[in-house]
Amino acid sequence: MSNQTEKIKKKVSTLSDLSENEKLNDQEKIIESFDWTKYETHLNTNEIQKERKNLEEIYTKTLPKIQELEIYQGVVTYISDKTVIVDIGFKAEGAIPINEFRENLNIIQSGSKIEVMVVKMDYKGQCILSYQKAKMLRNWQRINEAYEKSEVVLGYVAARTKGGLIVEIFDIECFLPGSHINVKPVRDYDVYVGKTMEVKVVKINKKTKNVVVSHKVLIERDIEEQRKEMISKLDKGQVLEGKIKNILPYGAFVDLGGVDALLHITDMSWPHINHPTEVVQLEQELKFVVLGVDKDKNRVQLGLKQLQPHPWNSLNQDLKVGSKVKGKVTVLADYGAFIEIIPGVEALLHISEMSWSTDLSSTQDFVKIGDELEAVILTIDRKERKISLSVKQLTQDPWINIEDKYPIGSKHIGTIKKFTNFGVFLELEKGISGIIYTNDLSWTKRIKHPSELYNINDKLEIIVLALDPQARRLNLGHKQLMENPWNKYEKNYHLGSIHTGIVSNLFDKGAFIKFIEDQEIEVFAPLRFLEKKDGTTLKKGEKTNFKVIEFNRETKKIVVSHTSVYRDKDKKKEQRVVRNRKFERSTLGDIEGLAKLKEKIEKEKNQ
Repeated sequence: MSNQTEKIKKKVSTLSDLSENEKLNDQEKIIESFDWTKYETHLNTNEIQKERKNLEEIYTKTLPKIQELEIYQGVVTYISDKTVIVDIGFKAEGAIPINEFRENLNIIQSGSKIEVMVVKMDYKGQCILSYQKAKMLRNWQRINEAYEKSEVVLGYVAARTKGGLIVEIFDIECFLPGSHINVKPVRDYDVYVGKTMEVKVVKINKKTKNVVVSHKVLIERDIEEQRKEMISKLDKGQVLEGKIKNILPYGAFVDLGGVDALLHITDMSWPHINHPTEVVQLEQELKFVVLGVDKDKNRVQLGLKQLQPHPWNSLNQDLKVGSKVKGKVTVLADYGAFIEIIPGVEALLHISEMSWSTDLSSTQDFVKIGDELEAVILTIDRKERKISLSVKQLTQDPWINIEDKYPIGSKHIGTIKKFTNFGVFLELEKGISGIIYTNDLSWTKRIKHPSELYNINDKLEIIVLALDPQARRLNLGHKQLMENPWNKYEKNYHLGSIHTGIVSNLFDKGAFIKFIEDQEIEVFAPLRFLEKKDGTTLKKGEKTNFKVIEFNRETKKIVVSHTSVYRDKDKKKEQRVVRNRKFERSTLGDIEGLAKLKEKIEKEKNQ
């Protein structure tokens, strides 16, 4: 045993040069690794070791399983000036610094039961405990439990802070935003400091340990419960007093004394109105009738006009189908317009009953809001409170005997009323309109849109090209009033003909050329055919000769070339030179042959 002790002392003596903390750590490691069973030589027999092991197992089973950072119930066994000793039922008692009980020092005494946290167990089996950490952990558990279960808790308003209040809940400081103090805006936060209020935990940030609470949600909950109770007592047809709380373009919200209800703009007045302010004002107190109650969604719909006699009751009983009425246009729709014939009674003027003309594409083509007009009643149903009107029935159908007034080939003057991408609509007389397609406007001009040539309400002479009385369709033409110039163009501008022209417009692909002899026609010259003899390109406004290289009567297309003019001249010149050279060579050959023949004849004569 003495040898073993000496070894320990030698090891401990080697730590003299280390710092104090390092010495303590190394000493703990040496002591922890020390084998006490070998040191206790009086226990080295097998029987004693076996008995010792059995006793240790029995003793260990009687002890609770203690884990670090867990909370346990303990009993205070001793209190000194600096330490409180607590027994948690483990091998050894644990110590807690007395300053952890500074707030509860009068309550803590020997025998008191408290919750503590095991911070650490040292090598001796002694426990380092903490009362404050156990309390803090338990409070956080209660905060989280209140959040998960959506419980209402009491909080003490400790102080005012930027944007809200600091509320203490379970000794934890929580943030109450200013917007969550009350349902109404709060200007003075100081009046709440030092008071206790009910709050609800609405948010927990576990990383930053921040807790956000709300008092407003509790007020809203109470209001909602009161609202449900009040709505459950409401029935359709009840008349209640209320105050206009808010006005929107589609209606107004009414405060019925804790319950907000909607008064739609269509239920404010029998006559048509454009905005709720024409009938109601903010803070105005009125009587309303309950039109509907949705108890599932807690919604209430009110009416104001229903407390007044229905205008249909005052409608003239003599009105019937065929009666003429006057009214003002109040509403426009895609399918027609609504005409108010007396305040609160509106009738439908369908778009098909506005005009005998078939070119109306929208109601705005015929009427506008505020227009006053006369119409005839087509249908009237007093039970369903519906009336339909017609304007066109006031006049005779102009399409009757249309063939006599507008036979095919007849000439007339019309007024341009509307443009489309494909043509122009002209009014020949009230109720009769026809269309001129774009390609029937001009023989020569390339027209992308009719507005390039004409304006709305321009007068235009036309000729009737086709007529369909059943479909109420007139097909008109304007260019047909003039002789087709392409008959003349086909003779004058045949392939290969050369004409003088001016470059009227230049663009990427070429240019448009106007011939001097006929300014009405405009022809096209591709870019490669604008090159001059000196290599430059023709410019806008230049005057020169052009040769027709393409003529298409069907597509009204004439293509010309300036380059071809001088190139064709050069080719002809080359051809003449070649022919002249051939002529000269044949003439010399003939002379040489004749000379030889003459010489031969003379020789024969001499012989």
